[in-house]
Amino acid sequence: MAVTFPLSSHHQALILTSTEIGLELKTVPTPIPGRGTVLVRVEAASVVSYHREIFNGARNYPLPSPTKDGVGFAGGCSAVGRVAAVGPDATLLKPGQLVFADCVIHSRDDPAGVFYLVGVSMGDTDGSQHLANHVWRDGAFAEYVSLPLENCIPLNEPRLCGELGYSATDLAYTSYLSVAFGGLRDIRLEPRERLVVCPATGGFGGAGVMTAVAMGARVVAMGRNETELARLRARVATSFAAGNNTVETVRITGNAEADTQALLAAAGGASFDAVLDLSPPQAAGELDAPAERDAGAAPGRVMGMAANFGDRIVAAKNLTLKGKVMYEREDLVQFVKMLEAGLFPHGNGGIEKFEGNSFVDTMVFRLDQAKEALDAAAEHTGIGRHVAFTP
Repeated sequence: MAVTFPLSSHHQALILTSTEIGLELKTVPTPIPGRGTVLVRVEAASVVSYHREIFNGARNYPLPSPTKDGVGFAGGCSAVGRVAAVGPDATLLKPGQLVFADCVIHSRDDPAGVFYLVGVSMGDTDGSQHLANHVWRDGAFAEYVSLPLENCIPLNEPRLCGELGYSATDLAYTSYLSVAFGGLRDIRLEPRERLVVCPATGGFGGAGVMTAVAMGARVVAMGRNETELARLRARVATSFAAGNNTVETVRITGNAEADTQALLAAAGGASFDAVLDLSPPQAAGELDAPAERDAGAAPGRVMGMAANFGDRIVAAKNLTLKGKVMYEREDLVQFVKMLEAGLFPHGNGGIEKFEGNSFVDTMVFRLDQAKEALDAAAEHTGIGRHVAFTP
């Protein structure tokens, strides 16, 4: 085992033993990495908007048995950190290296059929629940997190943090941006294609707009919150380079005819090439309406990352409908290449800035501020907004 930082036998983590109690800051044993494993010292761990609902039981996600060894499990999501120690079979990752620590765990002998989000949900298969309960239990709301080697994506620190000016908390926003990227890459979104993103005013929807713009798409963003739609337009206009800094917006009113006309007007009368649906569970199927409104009738692709669609809409419009949860490892690798290429707004320390540039507005909390962080994440959402723990 190669180690770069002095490792103590224990570290602090936010542990869930009961949804009635919620996350508690506890001192737990520090994992020792074996074969196929890396130990990451967390610098910034993302807190997503619905984390509060997971850890208080409101979402009823399947969670690992909280009583294993009497210590529960660490909550979390993806994070940015430094390699603290690696197992004997690591050949690329080195101690001290900056990495993106991905929360999506895949079974090594059944990667397509068995996966889950460590620290978030143990999934609904026997395989994912076995891994979550007995192998990879703990998320990144901790000083250290242990993950499979393949879950740590190397980051070019001189380029990202030096030339482009990103901080660790900036880079943790990848946990939002990469979700939409995985879906858009799966439907092969091309530069200059017309894309509808709906709803676009939440955390993942706003990040989806940002990602699609960086990919060169012409975006129409839909949502019910007119104030947030205006902020979204302004954010894109001031954060991206000239020539790739506009997005059209349409407010969903519930009046099918009016919304149809508004959508067509935003596209200049043209049809759409693709639709990205990031509807939350309580709004599943909301994109039936935009798909139905696409009166251009050209065959298109619909990526549903959370919603259900009616067969009638798919058949009538000759749509290619796909569903996806999160992304694949190769998506993350390609996303990091986009980030390193400077296709997104630069960080506050970058050597080159656009006027009014702002990559992400992150609220930062310590591990002993769990309640405050979860509450903030539920409110501080939308394009370019993010909450993170910095242990």
